[in-house]
Amino acid sequence: MARTYSRSVGRSRRHERARGALREKGWAACVLGVALLTVFPLVAGNTTFGAAVTQGLRPVGWTALGLGVVLLALHYVLKGKESKLRAVPPANSRPAAQKPNGHATRHTANSVANHPAADASNAAQRTEPTLTDTAAAAATQAGPAVAWNMDVFAAIEWRRFEAVCEALFAQAGFETHAQSHGADGGVDIWLHSRNSPGPAAVVQCKHWQSKPVGVRELREFYGVMASHKLKRGTFATTSTYTPEALAFARANSIHTLDGAGLLQLISRRTPAQQQELLQVAYEGEYWRPTCASCGTKMVERSRSSDGGLFWGCTNYPRCKRTLPKATGG
Repeated sequence: MARTYSRSVGRSRRHERARGALREKGWAACVLGVALLTVFPLVAGNTTFGAAVTQGLRPVGWTALGLGVVLLALHYVLKGKESKLRAVPPANSRPAAQKPNGHATRHTANSVANHPAADASNAAQRTEPTLTDTAAAAATQAGPAVAWNMDVFAAIEWRRFEAVCEALFAQAGFETHAQSHGADGGVDIWLHSRNSPGPAAVVQCKHWQSKPVGVRELREFYGVMASHKLKRGTFATTSTYTPEALAFARANSIHTLDGAGLLQLISRRTPAQQQELLQVAYEGEYWRPTCASCGTKMVERSRSSDGGLFWGCTNYPRCKRTLPKATGG
């Protein structure tokens, strides 16, 4: 995939902020124009000086009003255009082991092997991993689900799970800002109210399949909330919570969502919104994990010692982040 979802989300947020600026400036210009054309003449009265000032400001008022109308019209045109683009399902929503992608990943593996920084001593200690295509084949054979269930959470990678959570809160009316990769400081999604400045709440996401979230993770999340002076926070996971974690969350106003709770929340959305969330979940190579440090898709590699498979960053050896790979693709 030429563009990762993190880039598309960032671009969408920039467009949204730009449209918001057009809307605000448009309304401000309209208010100024109406004030100069109607309110000011009433305040100035029927004096000679007031009439002269009113006559002089009239062209300014009409100009401001016209500019405001143009800015508002441009805002709604851009909003409608982006809504139509979002309604079109992504062309590459179903994964495939495409030849161009295969060439690109193999080129990356060869680049690692021929990196100028790999001197003789490093070469003696490390044998470069090989790239396989079993994960792409398995994902293509399984295919995306047509309705929401726990299998969807199991099929997608952690970044797609965060994107689903972000879209879920956006559907609820929040303005969202995601920390797609790098040091997130304990925050995956910032939630902003449309009626107040600054973040209203934070969301932490854990894409865990079997391990329950413990009280340690909730304590760390509460520390993040306190550092930002926030009283609202949501912790979302595809797994479950330990009893101690749930007790801590209740005592500190932390809203917890487990896999079953997320499915229940999704079921309350309209059918169209549920399908939009599925499109977010299955966008691009949804099964291939994203490097948390670089924000790029990882590649499947095998250890030279025993042939075991693992996920490695495409920026290796500059980035040595790896992830274990489940048996069976």
